[in-house]
Amino acid sequence: MTGKRILLFTTSLILTVAVVYFFALPSPQEPTLPAAAPITLSRPVNPVLGRLIQDYQKEFSSLMQIAHTPGAAIAIVKDSTILFIRGYGVKQIGTRDSINEHTVFRLGSVSKPFASFLAGILVQDSVLSWSDPVTNYVPSFALKSPDQTKSLLLKNVLSHTTGLPYHTYTNLVEEGQDLSLLLSQLKDVNLSSDVGKQYSYQNVAYSLIAEVVKSATGKSYETEMMERVFKPLGMKDASIDYATMMSNANIAFPHVVRRGQMTSARISNTYYNVSPAGGINASVHDMAQWMMALLNTREDVINANTLSQLYTPLVDAPSKNRRYRQIEPIQHSYYGLGWRVLHYPTDTLLYHGGYVNGYRSEIALNPKENIAVCILANAPGELADNGIPLFFHMYRQRRDSIHLWDKNHRIKGTPLQP
Repeated sequence: MTGKRILLFTTSLILTVAVVYFFALPSPQEPTLPAAAPITLSRPVNPVLGRLIQDYQKEFSSLMQIAHTPGAAIAIVKDSTILFIRGYGVKQIGTRDSINEHTVFRLGSVSKPFASFLAGILVQDSVLSWSDPVTNYVPSFALKSPDQTKSLLLKNVLSHTTGLPYHTYTNLVEEGQDLSLLLSQLKDVNLSSDVGKQYSYQNVAYSLIAEVVKSATGKSYETEMMERVFKPLGMKDASIDYATMMSNANIAFPHVVRRGQMTSARISNTYYNVSPAGGINASVHDMAQWMMALLNTREDVINANTLSQLYTPLVDAPSKNRRYRQIEPIQHSYYGLGWRVLHYPTDTLLYHGGYVNGYRSEIALNPKENIAVCILANAPGELADNGIPLFFHMYRQRRDSIHLWDKNHRIKGTPLQP
């Protein structure tokens, strides 16, 4: 090795070590109370990406303070690597019990893309087909129109194109009614459109997929989720019921604003009765494992073709979180199978948000860039609303530099090396 090559190698090694060390330092703007969970790095860091995440940490901490969010957790994943994972703040306001990467939150409607993920696995295993009529599996199910009942396919259930009015019977979900009773009452509801024609967000009708799964497999939806998703992906903190949530010693408590003050609230059992729509509990470590699968790194669980089916737009749907417009102008927004799909002039983002019982969650991924982000918070507000759009805005600004560094430091077919 020549002296010049030795010098270049040594300089590159020093730079990489310095970046990793710099990246792991706590931000001076982060809250001093309480101590945050350690950062996990899985491979040598692209220094441009490392500086981006370092800068983003400062912005994230500022958002927490502005929103008065008691506690949150975030994970950023690229390809099969967890670039960043961390807990912030406290599980319950007025305490010093800190959030870590295994602290469990309720996901709310981020449970919906889990439902389509499980259904996708059953489709690739030839247990289900997206074009199967619902009545093939649940013969007793009926909409008000017999013809529309026959037209209702599995893909309509998971894309909110059932023809039912917006949020049909969500009020009864919150009253704790049993899913089977809720589904039986849908036959009394006047349809707002023909099946498959219009997007209309649902919780009760979406949860019809649980009855389909049970009929097709002979096992409960919850059991299938545990066996086909949580266990294979190593989601050891995840569950789909109230009892397991309450028996866990490492949970975040929900918070709401009362009389202008952030206040701790009781963990309720609402929405566990519609588990595909809003019943999953998980830690940000669990979400990181799932995001890696969503980025097509777990072919043993779900393959690229199935993921493509989940991400394909099926119906026009407005973007629920207007902050995503800050990244760049949105050309069109859709709903796929359990995912909101945003088309930008130069990119596509997939995302879903959730709110339940004082918990707020948000997840988004860019399949083209193979990067995904999840934020879990124990209070509603600006943190989850703004946090992910802000990250992708910052990423877009530095994307060319990130790609250039990767191109210059990656030998084709081999991983990054210092």
